[in-house]
Amino acid sequence: MTESNGEQSNGEQPSPPDPWKGLRGVMAGTLILEAIVVLLALPVVGSVGGGITWLSGGYLVALAVIMILGAGVQRRSRALPFNLALQVLTIAGMFIHVSIGVIGVLFAVVWAFILVLRSDVKKRMEHGLLPGQRIRRSS
Repeated sequence: MTESNGEQSNGEQPSPPDPWKGLRGVMAGTLILEAIVVLLALPVVGSVGGGITWLSGGYLVALAVIMILGAGVQRRSRALPFNLALQVLTIAGMFIHVSIGVIGVLFAVVWAFILVLRSDVKKRMEHGLLPGQRIRRSS
């Protein structure tokens, strides 16, 4: 029997998709988006917040760089605590300007939703309800 990609089937079922891979992708993408938003806040802090100082500019750029680098370590077991610690640091950016704190709170809500999704995936895995876990029956 020939499959659509031209390879022959050896009778084995393909391995089911990894649901955690998709969630890691969502977390990495969220960190990248958050880094972009933090960098876009630089002009706001510069014009509305009384100017960018070495402290405020360094804090925001360092935070964005750490977020970008953190997007690459989402396979690690400590990725989620790392991501949540970044949210605390973003909310703590309120001492630079209130807009940074607002960004932190908004993304904290996004991360809370990601935690809900993670819990749902975990619960579905335990009960065998994910599409990749269902047994395919041939007719």
